Amino acid sequence: MADGGIMRKCFVFACVAAVLTSLSPAQTPAMPAKADDSPPSSSTSADSSLTDIFESKIKVEWEALKNKDRKAYGELLAEDYQGVEVDGRGERTKIQALNELANTNVFNYTLWGLKVIPLGPDAALVIYESTMQFPPKSAIRYSRVYISEVWVKRAGHWKELHYQETRVK
Repeated sequence: MADGGIMRKCFVFACVAAVLTSLSPAQTPAMPAKADDSPPSSSTSADSSLTDIFESKIKVEWEALKNKDRKAYGELLAEDYQGVEVDGRGERTKIQALNELANTNVFNYTLWGLKVIPLGPDAALVIYESTMQFPPKSAIRYSRVYISEVWVKRAGHWKELHYQETRVK
């Protein structure tokens, strides 16, 4: 009888295990529905389009800094632009940033790691890194910074509203 009790317990255990195993897929939570009804491809292409736009604008921005091109740089900045650089001198307005352009000593630069985070149809956060090279006789030859920029669409044109850089060691 002892052997029959053990076999019965094993049988009951096996049946319970089989039932639990068959139920486990049914207990897997369903994937949450997407917040919007747009197909993934349109979202991906919109993000890709924004990335292309900002890659181009940021290249223009850094070429303007390198070439001390006040007109090209000024066209990118919103009228209420605010920028904070690693030099510790605080916030700069558009006019201050443009006035300092003549003293910029960026000899060359490398941009990488661009990431665009849409904040709505008319705003985006753009994050990237820049390694700046300064003229050969400069005391400091290179500086690497992590950059966050907020861009807004105004009157149909993307303008840089805020610039923040942090030194990367």
